[in-house]
Amino acid sequence: MTQAKIIWFRRDLRLSDQAAVAAAAASGGPVIPVYILDDETPKHRIMGGASRWWLHRSLEDLEACLQDIGSRLILRRGRASEHLAEIVKSSGADEIHAMHHYEPWWRNADRMLEKSLGDGARLILHDGNYLLPPGTVTTGAGTPYKIYTPFWKALRQHMPPADPVAAPGKLASPDHWPDSDSLEDWVLLPTKPDWAAAFGDHWQPGAAGAEDNLEEFADKAAQYDEGRNLPSEELVSRLSPHLHFGEISPATVWNRLAGQGSKVETYLKELVWRDYAQNVIDQFPQYGGESYREKMRALPWRDINDDSVKADFNAWCHGKTGYPIVDAGMRELWATGWMHNRVRMIAASFLIKHLLIDWREGEQWFWDTLVDADYASNSVNWQWVSGTGVDSNMFVRIMAPLSQSEKFDAGDYIRRWVPELANVDDPYIHDPEESGCKPAQYPAKIIGHRQGRERALSAYQEVK
Repeated sequence: MTQAKIIWFRRDLRLSDQAAVAAAAASGGPVIPVYILDDETPKHRIMGGASRWWLHRSLEDLEACLQDIGSRLILRRGRASEHLAEIVKSSGADEIHAMHHYEPWWRNADRMLEKSLGDGARLILHDGNYLLPPGTVTTGAGTPYKIYTPFWKALRQHMPPADPVAAPGKLASPDHWPDSDSLEDWVLLPTKPDWAAAFGDHWQPGAAGAEDNLEEFADKAAQYDEGRNLPSEELVSRLSPHLHFGEISPATVWNRLAGQGSKVETYLKELVWRDYAQNVIDQFPQYGGESYREKMRALPWRDINDDSVKADFNAWCHGKTGYPIVDAGMRELWATGWMHNRVRMIAASFLIKHLLIDWREGEQWFWDTLVDADYASNSVNWQWVSGTGVDSNMFVRIMAPLSQSEKFDAGDYIRRWVPELANVDDPYIHDPEESGCKPAQYPAKIIGHRQGRERALSAYQEVK
């Protein structure tokens, strides 16, 4: 009799084009799908609040998909290696199928699991969460790329990816299911207060939601090159949380869009940026907590423990800086768990350069509040803006949020997310204080653009 196989789900919550699912199903024997909420192995990198909201909804969807093919999802909470070893012992399973993950804590979990399994069962890791596995796209000398542009050019030569593999039509069940937690008992959804109350108006977590988003974006993907910079327009894919949680494979996205030709190349480059970020943390696992450029580690950031700095940081977090485009982005983030990409760059630059607050403070805020919070993408993007990364913008290139707002026609975006400014017309809405039409209820600027710029450049001179 074929021994049971375990599918260990992590950030790969789908049945279609999921190599671990396909391998377990192909065995023909009983299959035990498992998800473990492991807050112990990641330590300070446990999922933030917004990600936990998404996880709850995504696991509900995965459970429904599994039931449709005659199976179910076993839920456990605790150290993944320990629970999986126990399930192997109780079920007699001889293989655990899982997708490769490259965050340092998941690498640790894989090692701990292999050690605890001993000779009793095998952990088999599969590829497919990225277009190509990190480390496989290398220079002529056989070393990993550090800079994005040559990485993109090299990876592009391997595209398109293989056609996606369909979900299995059925999974055989074991005679006895292991014990399972109740999803509701994990209390992943906020209640007091329910700050995620409006998230459901903006998102449909799960594989079906991912497919719907992809189909909707496919009709406008040719406009992405320009549209990605226009926060008032709905011209971005909004696929980032679906890709992060693995509800859709990047190969599926690539193959759906690439047929539109050169018009979608800008978006495909963004999809490859996700691979590039994994390539970075594969080389530098601590990238999320340490500036890559050694000289930039000495940059004299303002002390976050100082009351005035705390006040500035809180104003930024809650969209009360007096800079409409920044405030709109931060309020969109709070209301929806997401922020338009162009506005993310503006908001990040404002924190780092206008307020001279360490990029890691912003990265941690995004980690807690983004539904697409991804260790690789988040840290690579923050270090790009801060000028501290392996491939990054120069620190002295300081975004001017007021002119960026006008350049990219953000008036309607601001009116949507900053109700105090709903009745301010263009072009005054981009800088109502300077225009003399700032409503009394909207905060004054916490720092002038020139003052913030000069302070940032002065700090840079100390490390230059």
